[in-house]
Amino acid sequence: MSDTARPPRTYTPEEQIVPLMMVRAMFGLVLLVLVIVSAAVWTGRPTTSTPPESAVTHSRMLYLGGDMSGAATVRAEDGTLIADLSPEEGGFVSGVWRVLQRERTKHRVALDGPVELMRHENGRFTVSDPSTGWRADLMGFGRDNARAFAKLLAE
Repeated sequence: MSDTARPPRTYTPEEQIVPLMMVRAMFGLVLLVLVIVSAAVWTGRPTTSTPPESAVTHSRMLYLGGDMSGAATVRAEDGTLIADLSPEEGGFVSGVWRVLQRERTKHRVALDGPVELMRHENGRFTVSDPSTGWRADLMGFGRDNARAFAKLLAE
C-alpha cells in the first residue's frame, strides 16, 4: 500500500463559529416572513404604499436610446432630437432605457418602441411602456431623476 498525501485537518476556533442559536433564529425569521407574506396573499390583502392616483395633465410619446456608459438620446414621435445627453447628464435616462430593453426582451416585443412620459395633477411623473405594460413612478427615484424627465416633457 502506498501512503497518499492528505491535507492536514483544520479546525475552526470556537470564537469564529456562528452560534447554533443564531442560525436557528435566522431560519425562524425567514420562516416567519414567509408565513406573513403568504397569509397576505392568500387573504387577498390589498397592496399599500402605492403612488396616489391622479389625472394626467400632460403626456408625450418619446423614443429613448442609450448605452452602458450612461449616454442617452431622446427623440420625439416624429424623430426630431429632443436631447443628446452625455454620460454625466443622462445616467438615469439611460438606466430607464436599459430597464425597457430588459422588459421588452422578456416580453419578446420590438426593442425600439416609444414610451409615454406623463405628468399628473399631483406633480408626479410616470414613464409607461405601451408594448409591455411596464410603468414606473419617477418620484420613487428622487427629485433629481424625476427632474431629468420633467425637462424632456417641457422641451
